[in-house]
Amino acid sequence: MLMQLNPPLPVLTTRGPGVAHIVIDYGPEHDLVWVVFLHANGQCWSFLNRDIRLGENITYSRPAPAAFT
Repeated sequence: MLMQLNPPLPVLTTRGPGVAHIVIDYGPEHDLVWVVFLHANGQCWSFLNRDIRLGENITYSRPAPAAFT
């Protein structure tokens, strides 16, 4: 299943911050795949669910995510 996010979500990835536009779900035995455009260079990357964090949102009092280790 392919789902377009409306509105796109600000996220933190293992390659830096970006905006997620699409989520791909291949089924119950697979990770979700997030399609993200990175802020630094505009590149489009696909990330597994474990390699992505929802970005900071001060409106909802959500702090910035912890750094990846």
